[in-house]
Amino acid sequence: MHDLALVGFIVALIALGTRKPFMFVLGYAYVDIVSPQRLSYYLLNAVPVSLIFFVLAVGGYLAVDDKTGTRLSARQIILILLLLWCGYTTFTADFPAAALEKWGWVWKALVFAIFLPFTLRTRLRLEGLLLFMVLSVSSIIVVGGIKTMLGGGGYGTLNLGISDNSGLYEGSTISTVAIAIIPTILFLAKYGTIFPRGWMVRLYSLALTFSCLLIPIGTATRTGLICIGLVAIMGLRDSKRRILYMSAMAIAVMVAVPFLPKTYTARMHTIQGYQADESASTRVAVWGWTWNYVQDHPAGGGFAAYLGNHIVINLKDARGQPINNAVEYDKARAFHSAYFEMLGEQGFPGFGLWALLHLTSLFRLELLRRRFRRAAGESEQWIAPLATALQHGHIIYLVGSLFIGIAFQPFVYMMIACEIGLDSYVRRTRPERPRVAMGAAARQPAVLAA
Repeated sequence: MHDLALVGFIVALIALGTRKPFMFVLGYAYVDIVSPQRLSYYLLNAVPVSLIFFVLAVGGYLAVDDKTGTRLSARQIILILLLLWCGYTTFTADFPAAALEKWGWVWKALVFAIFLPFTLRTRLRLEGLLLFMVLSVSSIIVVGGIKTMLGGGGYGTLNLGISDNSGLYEGSTISTVAIAIIPTILFLAKYGTIFPRGWMVRLYSLALTFSCLLIPIGTATRTGLICIGLVAIMGLRDSKRRILYMSAMAIAVMVAVPFLPKTYTARMHTIQGYQADESASTRVAVWGWTWNYVQDHPAGGGFAAYLGNHIVINLKDARGQPINNAVEYDKARAFHSAYFEMLGEQGFPGFGLWALLHLTSLFRLELLRRRFRRAAGESEQWIAPLATALQHGHIIYLVGSLFIGIAFQPFVYMMIACEIGLDSYVRRTRPERPRVAMGAAARQPAVLAA
């Protein structure tokens, strides 16, 4: 029955896509996020579901969609350059076989991110994609939230549906993404037009937000705790009653702490004594190795370059004092940071393109937020809140990725594609009026009269 339900849902998406081809785009997003072929026992294992939806999405766009005014944005050009650079480093990689394995899914994430903004021509499509992304990832989050409430979970032990602990099913990754989508959930609840706004939508949004907050507890990830603190701080930005907001946050923390599992609080205490923690010390050692490596290999070592590292770990106590004979030798340890992942694998050129992509996105979202934050019309009031929600989610990802290697996480590139789509939509439908200097404006009637 489990497999039949998955197959039935996929067939339904394809059937809907024959009438509305944009459903193929949403179907690809669902498949890429949830990976139903990995959840299936036997029916979907041998079917290239992702490839089928990608071909249908591109074919539907080419055959049916309106392409008036379509053009490449600067960020799409950056994505193309990053794709080409990753292709180059793959074929010059230190470990060709491992590099080709990662390249097999990275190029799909980048190509879809380049293609996706072309399809996001309306507010309905933007909301539809964001809603599909949220609901797709919520199929993982809700499972984790329920298991956490029932007393399950723990670092590396919370089963989110599959046991291979990769992609969004990895604890630190889902913790970061779960917190990053909270601003989008709240936006859809308040400004969404697909579902009627009412108490049922608000109740589900609050329940889903609560489930997102449970994921870092169930996975016992320190990254998740940092992201929770960050989303709480950023909530102050647009809060009209900041004293009340801060008081509510303080009360929520005081109420929640006594109910937290002891295993969770014990692990969170290791943030202060990171030098005595083997996991944290290993990461610092790998980051040091990576920095030294790119000094000699400025173009990077290609995907999976970490396989070549050899590190020495000198453990210290919580006060930073060396522990006698506490020396560990290790090799082939993962980067555990998107920043060092990019630096080690793609070198300075790849890291520069990656950083430029994220900084440009944040800058453009800030411009949109400031331009429309005082919009009075119903047709424009949603733009600034959406720009803010996407910006906050993006910042949470950038902070969370300091500690996990998710530089090429497909969900993040879908989010960037939504940001590009929003920017392109505004440019196309609401172009800024050219600013005319006062002197020129005063002279214009005289020139026309002449």
